[in-house]
Amino acid sequence: MDFDLKPEIKKILTKINFIERYEDISNRFAAPENKGFDVPIERSIQIINSLGYDAVYDKKERFFKVGVVENMPTYRIWFNIVLRYNIAEFIWVVYHNNEVRLGSPWSIYSRLLVAPDKKIKYPHYSTSFELEQLLKAAFELYEDFKQEVIEEYQPIQTVLAGETPKPTP
Repeated sequence: MDFDLKPEIKKILTKINFIERYEDISNRFAAPENKGFDVPIERSIQIINSLGYDAVYDKKERFFKVGVVENMPTYRIWFNIVLRYNIAEFIWVVYHNNEVRLGSPWSIYSRLLVAPDKKIKYPHYSTSFELEQLLKAAFELYEDFKQEVIEEYQPIQTVLAGETPKPTP
């Protein structure tokens, strides 16, 4: 691979057991024998909303932008979700001090954390219910990731604001 994960991102992914958890999601949502149908955009937005997230669909790029944290002056985090042909592709995006710290699909992380030939298959869905369960699992992983990113960058933000950082327990 021509690039590597930023050190703090690598640490966070390791801490949240990303590889094991993504493999579990991939295995639970393996390619079905019958492809079923692709869930319409409007229904996908309803599912995402029902899980507590706002979703914006980018028609040009054909992905959902979800779970945006933009109210912090030094970092921004969000989750891009591509749903096509009954396959879910997940992409986390992190900016810190206006620099991209992460913006690659989950499928790349295993190659960067384990080995270049380590591949985890994309998760699949064949019904709205399966998509909901898949997204629920993906959002649980995202929440853990997001919390760790916030904790990683929060002390820096606090110091920049002139406050004394609180010790971590």
